[in-house]
Amino acid sequence: MNPYLIITLLFFILTIMGLWGIFKKAGEKGWTILIPLYNWYIWLKIIKKPLWWYIFLLIPFINVFVILLMVVEILKCFGKHGLLEQAAGVLFPFIYLPYLAFSSKENYTDPDKQKPVKKSAIREWVDAIIFAVIAASIIRIFLIEAYTIPTSSMEKTMLVGDYLFVSKVSFGPKVPITPIAFPFVHHTLPLTQSTKSYVEWISLPYYRFPGLADIKNMDVVVCNYPDGDTLSSKLQSNVSYYQLVRQYGRNAVWNNKEYFGDIIARPADKRENFIKRCIGIPGDTISIVDRTVLINGKPEKNPGKRQFKYIVRTDGNPINQKNFEKLDITENIATDNNGTYELTLSDASMEKLSHYDNVISIQPIIMPRGEWDPNIFPFDSAFRWNIDNFGPLWIPKKGVTVPLNIENIHLYSRIIDVFEDNDLAIRDGKIFINGKESRDYTFKLNYYWMMGDNRHNSADSRYWGFVPEDHVVGKAVFVWLSLDPKKSLLDGKIRFNKLMRFVK
Repeated sequence: MNPYLIITLLFFILTIMGLWGIFKKAGEKGWTILIPLYNWYIWLKIIKKPLWWYIFLLIPFINVFVILLMVVEILKCFGKHGLLEQAAGVLFPFIYLPYLAFSSKENYTDPDKQKPVKKSAIREWVDAIIFAVIAASIIRIFLIEAYTIPTSSMEKTMLVGDYLFVSKVSFGPKVPITPIAFPFVHHTLPLTQSTKSYVEWISLPYYRFPGLADIKNMDVVVCNYPDGDTLSSKLQSNVSYYQLVRQYGRNAVWNNKEYFGDIIARPADKRENFIKRCIGIPGDTISIVDRTVLINGKPEKNPGKRQFKYIVRTDGNPINQKNFEKLDITENIATDNNGTYELTLSDASMEKLSHYDNVISIQPIIMPRGEWDPNIFPFDSAFRWNIDNFGPLWIPKKGVTVPLNIENIHLYSRIIDVFEDNDLAIRDGKIFINGKESRDYTFKLNYYWMMGDNRHNSADSRYWGFVPEDHVVGKAVFVWLSLDPKKSLLDGKIRFNKLMRFVK
């Protein structure tokens, strides 16, 4: 049995045992803790809190805060008013609550009979801050987290300046690989450029708790940057370290500190967060033919708003700048000043633009089939692929065994060597895994294929390759605020028509 599942079961069993004993000490029937919803009523009765608290216990995410407060109130009934005592109770209820329940030294006191405890203003503030940090950290790690869209790779589905919530429970929350970290920051301490916000001397293996659903084709997913295990401290995740090595050579990247800085490593959960659309799930075969994505031979049904680059020719009369805003054309507006433009257009904006009197033609920009881009996965000239013509490529699935040979090893080498932690070597035309010659390989994890909706301006799986399941963070579900970074507050910075919308 999975050790994390055992730990989770023990957590709940010991916590329930503790509450059973505490209910009995408070004069209630212990078995009532086993009755869903009714147990909350008894709990509120024991700590003498109003029944309107019950409303907040029914609200997802908010109920986590309320339950933590109820644990603190239980501790107070046993005279535990110290900061460390209450912190221990909140962090380790599966230990502290059974102790209170079954220790003959610990006695329950009705809240109405307790002597008032006087706290200084500083203590009140410290208690509140610590409680808020603990509760918010639990919610952020296991339930839901706020993100901001920094780049245009998902335009027009997601806009630069969108503030959204990402659900961790949709696909199942992960146990943090680096559990000891500075709260509310990702990988670098505030006010520093490179100081780690986490410690690595405690490192936990990958485990994901059950989620509400599996990842489906076309879900909008936040994932850790698969190429972000190694990176340049100066360029960070703006440019893949592996792309730099292919372009400049390893020695140049490691020794030119003036341009590249130090070469650093990050664990999977501290790599940069990217948001993309899941195009391929484990077992799918994906291909791109003249920019059309095929999933198992069928054209994708993308619920978002894809964008591509086009050459737009006019009769010589320029397109009015205001019309670009009307058409929601916001990036990479290039012109030769002779009436020819290179524009990034959605289907809707292309259709509207085609009806302009001065527009003669709109032609898609498509890299021809067979024209190899060395920056495109798997970075080998045997696979002459580019961003518009790619594949077919099978997405690895956990438990499936594939044959290995010199022709296809480039597709799976990073999975075998890095993501699944094997020692891969190729000698004399033969493949060795952990020192043994291998003619096949069985995958330990599921993998996904992620792409941005802004197809000609997105760093995605076409440039990284596969995204392993342990890099999946959560599902983008809801945009609550949208700010235009190019405008001031008085000039329409808040995009009111983009507020409070679900992500599709």
